[in-house]
Amino acid sequence: MFIEQMRVIRTVVTEVPGLGEMIREARERDRRSLAKICREINMSTQNWYRIEREEQDLPIDTLRKIETVLGVEFGVSKDF
Repeated sequence: MFIEQMRVIRTVVTEVPGLGEMIREARERDRRSLAKICREINMSTQNWYRIEREEQDLPIDTLRKIETVLGVEFGVSKDF
């Protein structure tokens, strides 16, 4: 007998004014090229620029990768 399990999904959206600018500033302080940073995150440079311009939503796991690769924290709650 197969017992199905119900899943509960929680989606949280948080607006972080100026996050794109903070990411850009952190990138500019880094000595590596954008191409190298993007390779470490597995992201295209075009996607990175869209994030900096705040033209798309930013998944929390991608934000955490950016923080790790750049060695910064942008102050977005860890309670996601």
